[in-house]
Amino acid sequence: MQWNWQDADWPNFKYDASAMLASEQRFLQASGELIGAVRHLNDDDSGQLRIELLSDEAIKTSEIEGEYLDRVSVQSSLRRQFGLSADDRSVRPQERGIAEMTADVYRNWSGDLVKEELFNWHTMLMAGNRHLDVIGAYRRHEDAMQIVSGRLDKPTIHFEAPASCRVAHEMEHFIAWFNQSRPNGQLQLPALTRAAIGHLYFESIHPFEDGNGRIGRALAEKSLAQNVGQPSLISLAFTIEKNRKAYYLELERHQRSLDIDGWVTYFSQTILEAQQATIDRTAFFIRKAKFYDRFRGQLSGRQEKVVARIFREGIAGFKGGLSAENYISITAVSRATATRDLQQLVAIGAFTRTGERRHTRYTLRLQG
Repeated sequence: MQWNWQDADWPNFKYDASAMLASEQRFLQASGELIGAVRHLNDDDSGQLRIELLSDEAIKTSEIEGEYLDRVSVQSSLRRQFGLSADDRSVRPQERGIAEMTADVYRNWSGDLVKEELFNWHTMLMAGNRHLDVIGAYRRHEDAMQIVSGRLDKPTIHFEAPASCRVAHEMEHFIAWFNQSRPNGQLQLPALTRAAIGHLYFESIHPFEDGNGRIGRALAEKSLAQNVGQPSLISLAFTIEKNRKAYYLELERHQRSLDIDGWVTYFSQTILEAQQATIDRTAFFIRKAKFYDRFRGQLSGRQEKVVARIFREGIAGFKGGLSAENYISITAVSRATATRDLQQLVAIGAFTRTGERRHTRYTLRLQG
């Protein structure tokens, strides 16, 4: 036997449930913390946070597969999906498609999984694709479905999925397992364990010609949302992409056996890290909203441009802090004007200054 699905006991995955108790409890506690933080936001800020987190997930889940999308276009598409104001920019089919799928996962988290939902996601993802024989349905080709790398004449086979003729049957069982393992289901499983098993199970079937990774991560999001009782907004793809090599290595290692303790531990820790990233990013977003409330009407157009640019860097801000040279580069003003602007930002309490002369740096002064 080489692959997990060739085991006579497939798909009965083996793992130590007791080893997961502390992590499962930690996840539920942090979920409550995140829900409480978001409740402090007004409707406009809550909507903007949702767009920022979902657009990052859409972009990062694509980057994991080597596809790079325009963030502004994805955000514009997501805003349209949620009925928010958006510009009329032209958006490529793949950016519109991932936005549509991401929004659908967010909106329809609570319903049972059905194959038509998966087909719809696949159709959205593959919008504009001219290279696939089958879109919006399971794969049908007779060739082996393999994950390979290396030279064409001597490839390394990382995984081979079940033959296409088995896919419909395998997916019927997977969908039944997914629905039965949800809260109050016949096979109810805790959140982290269910998401980990579900992702590995789906990826091992690999039911589509392309898009399996993105759909598999969407299923993990749906699974987690069902276990917490609302859309999770967990930065799963955002976290996986930071070390996607480890993600692929863990998948490959655990697609060769039904003993998956290592996978459940890895994927659960990844979810917990992603959850903490969402908590941190939400706290940063709240501090950002408070900053704009405090200084509304006090900043010039140049200063607003620089502040917005710093916020785009995220939690870490400019590496080493903002310099006068950075300010000049962003605003195209003279050094004298940059110095006056920066001094005013410090005077009103918007910036904090450290260092002297050419080592002078500025950081945003955010309140908790």
